[in-house]
Formats: sequence, C-alpha cells, structure tokens
Amino acid sequence: MRLLIVIVNYRTASLTIDCLHSLAPEIPALPPDTKVVVTDNAGGDDSIARIGSAIHDNGWQPWARLMALPRNGGFAYGNNEAIRPALASPEPPDYVLLLNPDTVVRPGAVRALLEFMDVNPRVGIAGSRLEHPDGKVQRSAFRFPGALSELEEGLRLSAVSKLLKPFVVAPPPPERSCRVDWVAGASMIVRRSVFEAIGLMDENYFMYYEEVDFCRRANRAGWPCWYVPASRVVHLVGQSSGVTDEKKPKKRQPEYWFASRRRYFRTHTGVVRTFLADTFFVVGHALYRATVPARRKPANDPAGLLGDFVRYNFLGPPLKA
Repeated sequence: MRLLIVIVNYRTASLTIDCLHSLAPEIPALPPDTKVVVTDNAGGDDSIARIGSAIHDNGWQPWARLMALPRNGGFAYGNNEAIRPALASPEPPDYVLLLNPDTVVRPGAVRALLEFMDVNPRVGIAGSRLEHPDGKVQRSAFRFPGALSELEEGLRLSAVSKLLKPFVVAPPPPERSCRVDWVAGASMIVRRSVFEAIGLMDENYFMYYEEVDFCRRANRAGWPCWYVPASRVVHLVGQSSGVTDEKKPKKRQPEYWFASRRRYFRTHTGVVRTFLADTFFVVGHALYRATVPARRKPANDPAGLLGDFVRYNFLGPPLKA
C-alpha cells in the first residue's frame, strides 16, 4: 500500500461524510491501492449508521471503510487503531495521512503531499496549508513551545511579541515549502519510517499536543517536518472538538487540554522548565487581563482560563470541566 488516510470521527458524522465527499474525486489521481479508514471513537450517536450508509450508497467501498472502536480514547488512540494493523500487515503503507473530519481537501491537495514526500526522502512529516472556506490562510506551521513562547502567548503585547519573535509558536504562514518544527494534525502526512523509528502517537494525550509531541520525537530521531502550502485543505476550525470554534464564544478549557499541555512540557523540557513556562504564562496573562480595558479590544479567551490554569498547574487537584 502506498497511502493510508485515517479520519477519526467522534459525533461528527456530517463533517466526516463531507470530508469523504471531497476525497472521492481525488482517489482516481492517487495510487490505486490508496485506502481510507474512518475510525469511530464510540460517540454513542448515529455516526456508524450514517457514515456506513454514505460509504455504501456512494460506492466508496473499494477505497473507504469504517472501523468502530470500543471506547473514546482520544485523537492519538483513534488514529493508532487504524495505523497499527496497517503497519503490521504484509504490505504496510509507505505513508499515512492524518486528516481531521472537519476538513475538506482542495483538488490536488493529497497528491501534492505525496509528491513532496517522494521527492524529499529525508523528510519524515509534512503538513498542508490550512485555510478557511473563503481561502484565507490559517496558521498551521509552528515552532515548538517553551518558556518564552508562553510569556508571549500570555502577555500578547506587540512590543514584547516583536522582541520574542523567534519564539512565537504560530508565526505568519510561509508562502513556500519550508522546514518547521511541527504542523497541525488536521492534515499531516507521515512516512512509514518515522513510525518504525519512534513508534505510534502517544495515547496518553487525549487531545491536543499529541502532534507537537510526535513531531518533536521525529525531529529528535532525524526525521524533520516540513510545511507544504501547495497542499491546500479547508479546515473548519474547532468543529470536531468544539473547543476552538472561532465562530462561537470560547468555552472553558477542558481538563484534558491542561493535562496534555503539562505532559508535553514535562516530557520535553523537564520539571524546572515546565514550572518556568507555567509561571511566565501566568504572569504574562495576568498583566494582559489587567491591561485589557486600556487596549480597547475585548479579551477573547476561554472562560476562567487564568484561574483554571493556576488551579491545575500550581494548586491541584486537577480541575474537572
């Protein structure tokens, strides 16, 4: 198999079916053995019936199938359940493309990633240019977060952001293909050799930071990550998780976001630097909140973010959201 595409569904049947519709006209231009697996993370709704019917009614069976999972183990778990048996098969895929259910692939998007990986055999991971339906680009090529990036993220003051420019996690999207630290897991292609070198995604991340962790482990093993803007994918931000939907007031951050953030920092920066990063964010964000009235621009943060952050990272026990 040349390419395996994995879509993890959790109560997003309509979005998943729309994503499959966008893939359907692309399949003939992809390697003939391309397969798409939709894993259903036991949402308890009618997703299995609806997605299964869509696959059958549209004649997608030659290339698409649905895999019902016994529990909702999160994003990494949902992907791994499809990737693991594929890698163990007699003909494992050369590449695995992780694709969010809240995406719609533009014509040629998947082929652009494949061609880029074929031409650049030393690249381990590549990500698409994510954009809104109107074509406006989203930030999807990132730097690894650290203590100074947490200060910049918390404070959000233009003068400080300019000073800390090399540490900003989400810089303006590049116009050309280039090496980056990590890319969004909404559309991320991975070479089989990367899995063979570092293993699957870490299922201890329920959601968020799992792709940051994965790209960092790959980079450490000598497999760099690149951003490929020729691959254009519409991303309906936050529609699958409901946490980062830009069209709605931001909800309180769930406990798993704080847990994933802590796991990432503890794993890759250690306890001392994690404490420093936490402190920088709290100080920066407290100053930001204090200066919001003077900035004449309303804060657009998740409800109770500062208090939840302090309780989770400094006071304990973990909050329940």
